Amino acid sequence: MKYLSEWDQWKRYSSKSWKRFLEKAREMTTHLELWREDLRSIEGKFGTGIQSYFSFLRFLVLLNLVIFLIIFMLILLPVLLTKHKITNSSFVLIPSKDIDIQCTVYPISSSGLIYFYSYIIDLLSGTGFLEETCLFYGHYTINGVKFQNFTYDLPLAYLLSTVTYLVLSLLWIVKRSVEGFKVNLIQSEEHFQSYCNKIFAGWDFCITNRSMANLKHSSLRYELRADLEEERIRQKIAERTSEDTIRIYSLRLLLNCVVLAVLAACFYAIYRATIFSQEHMKKEIDKMVFGENLLILYLPSIVITLANFITPVIFAKIIHYEDYSPGFEIRLTILRCVFMRLATICVLVFTLGSKITSCDNLSCELCGYNQKLYPCWETQVGQEMYKLMIFDLIIILAVTLFVDFPRKLLVTYCSSWKLMQCWGQQEFAIPDNVLGIVYGQTICWIGAFFSPLIPAIATLKLIIIFYVKEMSLLYTCKPSPRQFRASNSNFFFLLVLLIGLCLAVIPLTISMAHSIPSSKACGPFTNLNTTWEVVPKTVSTFPSSLQSLVHGVTSEAFAVPFFMIICLVMFYFIALAGAHKRVVVQLREQLSLESRDKRYLIQKLTEAQKDVRN
Repeated sequence: MKYLSEWDQWKRYSSKSWKRFLEKAREMTTHLELWREDLRSIEGKFGTGIQSYFSFLRFLVLLNLVIFLIIFMLILLPVLLTKHKITNSSFVLIPSKDIDIQCTVYPISSSGLIYFYSYIIDLLSGTGFLEETCLFYGHYTINGVKFQNFTYDLPLAYLLSTVTYLVLSLLWIVKRSVEGFKVNLIQSEEHFQSYCNKIFAGWDFCITNRSMANLKHSSLRYELRADLEEERIRQKIAERTSEDTIRIYSLRLLLNCVVLAVLAACFYAIYRATIFSQEHMKKEIDKMVFGENLLILYLPSIVITLANFITPVIFAKIIHYEDYSPGFEIRLTILRCVFMRLATICVLVFTLGSKITSCDNLSCELCGYNQKLYPCWETQVGQEMYKLMIFDLIIILAVTLFVDFPRKLLVTYCSSWKLMQCWGQQEFAIPDNVLGIVYGQTICWIGAFFSPLIPAIATLKLIIIFYVKEMSLLYTCKPSPRQFRASNSNFFFLLVLLIGLCLAVIPLTISMAHSIPSSKACGPFTNLNTTWEVVPKTVSTFPSSLQSLVHGVTSEAFAVPFFMIICLVMFYFIALAGAHKRVVVQLREQLSLESRDKRYLIQKLTEAQKDVRN
């Protein structure tokens, strides 16, 4: 320190003090983490693999909470402040435009004699009294909120909230997945290194429970058996004749055709169920009994849930005949289940879109969509997403309470029965549970545009699921013998979530851009043909210089050079990654040489000691 000036000494001291403060603040914030003690308890009893599932669940709770706060600040807060006269502001009504009067008709539900069970149906389906609340798109039929100094543009805020939560979700997922990708990249090892890592570094020192320790032993044995099985399959592949290769590839082609046929049958069943439900749900409620009406409303959700239950069983049976390695079997089965679960939502949305734009008379020519059946089609799409969300929660609770708990009791107290011995205790399968919450999150991303309060419902739903799954893990389920490492699990979970986000963006982009005209009877975009038209309308209000800048940035003259620069940057990073990979290979070879040198030196030292003794 005596060689430093007073200024440099002060800077160093300040830097150290600031780092110490940040460390202390970070330690304090760890005590404020959601479910910190629960996650530590799960990690101690069941290892890091199952704990990573609950950490992923906590991440989705925080993500949905942030999405709800974005929507609340941009859309709900200005409307609520004006509606309840908290601020000196007023609503700006949408100016009238040359629109056919038939397109602006939005029938309000009758307020006469209402059966009690109709309130239950409204609560479960989002119809009736819920349809007119701020839960759905149709409630926000205003052009803006006028404060003292400015006018708040609600249509622009509505679109910006959707773009913001999608971009935020993408950035947050990519940020978390990059960390797992780095770990996976480091762990991409050769088979001999994999064997050494399992033997010498495979133990999970977070485990403190004896039964979980036994489970970890069996898990390591399973991994070693799986490695040996993969080696056997590689040897078998190397010894295959051309006739065997043709036979196995023909069998795989046939089985993949069966998989496609199963997927096509499920998609067609969802399509027919959606068409049937939409055609019959317009009947008066007093013309049906309670169960029939509820069945009609929830028919698409029931078919989707049945498809999600049945297809994984079929895929698991088919994969055994395709002669893949055990690791690849798991990955391929999970990939098929991911595609099945997430594609069903897209099939439902596109079926609704085709039904909205199909007409038997001239009403489509007047409004651009079937105004008679769908006067506010965005609200009705939001109701379908709401029903999927509620039904998914009902199924999770019902399976836990009426299947897992009775099964645990039967296995515990009737263990002498052969049927109970064959049935066994329910396993806590991490991939299946992850696919379930990713399915719910995809519904939330799609539905948040049509039902702004769905993220709040999703947050409450995930909190309930956390406690239900924790109780199920502790009291009714046993961990699956096929365990996941925490690093591999986190990367896999986020990869599946990223696929769900990409699939959610597709129907949202199509519905906002050009596919279906905006409803003329409800919502903030009644005077616009599409939702996206609010952007050029807003740009036209900018000063001329700023307009020129925006048009220049969005023109081809800017896009082509920008694309070329991005390509050059991408090629640079690809070349850099290749160079790093070559360095890694050289370092591994150097390590191998050093180990041989050590063995040689030990051998010479041993010979020298023998000579000294002699």
